[in-house]
Amino acid sequence: MQDKKTLRKEFSALRKELNSPEKDATIASRLLRIERLLEADTILLYASFGSEINTFRLAEMLLLRNKTIAFPRCGKNGHMTFHYVSSLTQLSEGSYGIPEPDLTLPQPQITDKTVCIVPGLAFTPDGGRLGYGGGFYDRFLSDNPCVYTIAVAYDAMIVNELPLEPHDLKVNSIVTEERMVLCNE
Repeated sequence: MQDKKTLRKEFSALRKELNSPEKDATIASRLLRIERLLEADTILLYASFGSEINTFRLAEMLLLRNKTIAFPRCGKNGHMTFHYVSSLTQLSEGSYGIPEPDLTLPQPQITDKTVCIVPGLAFTPDGGRLGYGGGFYDRFLSDNPCVYTIAVAYDAMIVNELPLEPHDLKVNSIVTEERMVLCNE
C-alpha cells in the first residue's frame, strides 16, 4: 500500500480528470433525495475548491428550499468552526484561498439532526476517508460525534482500501454520480 502523500497526489490528479459539472449536478440531485439531509436542522457544507465536487449549486438549492446551511472557517490552531450563511455572498476568500464565512456570523448548535457534507480525495466502501492531511474534519467530527456525515465523491474515488489510522474517522455514507453507499451506520 502506498503512503498517504503519494495517494493524495494520485487521487487529486484522478479527480481533476473526472471533474464534471454534469456529474456534480447528479450528485447534488441525489443528495436532495436523502430524507436525513432534508430533515436536518442544519446542513454543514464545505466550500468547494479546485476540482472538488461543487457544493455551491447544492447550497443554492438548499437555500431555495429554506434549509439552514453553514460553511466552515479554518483556524490557525487546526480547528474549524461552522457559521450560518443565508447567501453565498457571505463567503469571501479565506485560509488556503478557500471561500469562508465571516467570524461574526453565528455558529450553529450541533445536534443529532445535523448533517455534514464531507470533502475528501478517496473513500472505502465502509466509510474510510483519505482527506487532505490537515485533520480539520477529523478533529471537528471527533468533537461532534452526533453529526451524520455524507461524503461526496466521484464513483472512481471509492477504492477497496486506504492507509487509515485510528484517528481517521469514517463517514456514514457516500454519494457519487452513480450510487449512494451506506457505510458506517
